[in-house]
Amino acid sequence: MHVQICIIGAGPAGLMLARLLHLAGVSSVVLESRARAYVETRVRAGLLEQGSVDLMAATGMDERLRREAMVHDGTEYIAGGQLFHVDMWDLIQRRIYIYGQQEVVKDMIAANLAAGVPVIFEAEARKVGGLDTEKPFVEYAHNGAETTVTCDFIAGCDGFHGVSRAALPDAVRRDYARDYPFGWLGILADAAPTLPELIYCQNEERGFALFTMRSPKISRCYLQVAPDESEDNWSDDRIWTELALRLGDHEGVTLSTGAITQKSVTPMRSFVSEPMRHGRLFIAGDAAHIVPPTGAKGMNLAISDVYVLSRAMTEFYKTGATARFDAYTETCLRRVWGAQHFSWWMTSMMHNLPGENAFDRKRQLAELRTVLGSRAGQTLLAENYAGLPMEM
Repeated sequence: MHVQICIIGAGPAGLMLARLLHLAGVSSVVLESRARAYVETRVRAGLLEQGSVDLMAATGMDERLRREAMVHDGTEYIAGGQLFHVDMWDLIQRRIYIYGQQEVVKDMIAANLAAGVPVIFEAEARKVGGLDTEKPFVEYAHNGAETTVTCDFIAGCDGFHGVSRAALPDAVRRDYARDYPFGWLGILADAAPTLPELIYCQNEERGFALFTMRSPKISRCYLQVAPDESEDNWSDDRIWTELALRLGDHEGVTLSTGAITQKSVTPMRSFVSEPMRHGRLFIAGDAAHIVPPTGAKGMNLAISDVYVLSRAMTEFYKTGATARFDAYTETCLRRVWGAQHFSWWMTSMMHNLPGENAFDRKRQLAELRTVLGSRAGQTLLAENYAGLPMEM
């Protein structure tokens, strides 16, 4: 098989790239190691920036999103026992949308298959090669057979553990990482959201909590815990008790509880791999970078990466120009490092950090009050949270 673009990974990055290329008349195939049912049900991120929603609309994949997404004009923050509201629409005229990543993936898969774009599930990419030639290749296993696809370019959208990033030579690849001294205990519960908008809670004594949602009847909540904590240590009663303690007492705010259907602990880390291109291989999304979920940037960064990449590929096939290819790493990394800074800032500002003394805690609270207590601080927060315009 030969196609113009071989895309490894059927997550939001790979599927959005396939859709953008199809609309531009560029052929591709998507290889996904997991079964379709798995990728359409795995729970991941659930917040879309304005720019990601606009791109879903521009590519004709927003019909269900517009009907089912929960649209938020603002967010709530609790610091020092005080509740603050950040009105993003008033500040920057941009919104956020709550719509699970698995729902985004369902819509993208349906759109690509309806258009005749081949998405091959249970096709595990084993090797990429020929990156410095005009005919790179991907070897993959499917239905018990080894198969090779040749192409003009490879888009590695296969995550941190995929073959794509590992194919970048050690001599050129530079990795940057930070591991945080805590994790998140995350739960899904059959409970209405505590408030109509997300609540970021910094409890000076007990640590961070986040109250968010997946639908009007399903809540998604998180607690700061030790990075090696086991979810088995947390009974349902203990989780709801701790969430109530970190939320505190506020007029008009009552913790919504229900049956917990999922729970897991996720370590927190930041990671960037540079460059994002080597020869005819381009990496995007989690293959190139990971952010702590505090800033809700992971899925949105992946979509932004492939938007940049699709423009480069479209220009190449239309005119033969390679300037956008040459600028791909630099263009993407401006946004990536901006998102890394915002995610680190939100994480360090909202969490209790081991080893901090009383002075550090008081300084942290002063920072939160400075940001949340002024229009200028709230505007900075809103601009980054709702998402800056995509790089061109």
